[in-house]
Amino acid sequence: MTSPLTFPAIDPVAFAIGPFAIRWYALAYIAGLVGGWQLAARMARRGYGGIKPADVDDFLAWATLGVILGGRLGYVLFYNPAYYLEHPLEALMVWQGGMSFHGGFMGVVVAVLLYCRNRGLGPFALGDILVTVAPLGLFFGRLANFINGELFGRVAPDAPFAMVFPHGGPLPRHPSQLYQAGMEGIVLLAVMTIAWRMGGGRRPGFQFGLFLIGYGCARIVGEVFRQPDAQIGFLWGGITMGMLLSLPMVALGAALIARALRRPPCDA
Repeated sequence: MTSPLTFPAIDPVAFAIGPFAIRWYALAYIAGLVGGWQLAARMARRGYGGIKPADVDDFLAWATLGVILGGRLGYVLFYNPAYYLEHPLEALMVWQGGMSFHGGFMGVVVAVLLYCRNRGLGPFALGDILVTVAPLGLFFGRLANFINGELFGRVAPDAPFAMVFPHGGPLPRHPSQLYQAGMEGIVLLAVMTIAWRMGGGRRPGFQFGLFLIGYGCARIVGEVFRQPDAQIGFLWGGITMGMLLSLPMVALGAALIARALRRPPCDA
């Protein structure tokens, strides 16, 4: 067994003002939302599908509600329904942790549909912009998971980057949060940006489908290294809940790309 790396014991609390503590996890959400908002507003200047920077500005509050409400509801329903059925009030305690990307994603999709209906905008026109910048938020979120020492990887005594996590027992494990930050964040952001610059935004639904495929594949690969949630464990044949929820994303993404490529590109 190789010598494990030392886990950087970073205080989950970034700073405190009296009794109020600001955690890195909260700052990660803020950085992802604000950073994504700024990038999306810049992209909207091209005017694809009639989306203007002001539309992106006004959607920020909707996106925040979609991420928080959807992410929490998704965690409650997908990952720990039995517990919250017995303790329903704790489902409202978002500050205690427990968020699901798949739930948050669906929450934002609902927000996009409602917002675009209210504004008379095309959902794919706005959605394509949002998914292009979404990996930025995923990157910060995975870094926060690492700082908190949560969602750590499987036992890997011979892995060169293995480390002992504070709540993961005495054996070294994959730092799967960092793997996912790289795949879901850095790599996916690069792919989405390149596709956008090559004209992906001119084909409504193309960027959206590409994101579904990219995230779904990255998540499935990441789940190979990540320790499944203790209350769920492995499903059939070693599949995890994260894999199961990502498979439909890949299939839907392929269908959306095929649909987008059959239609003529739009102009700004």
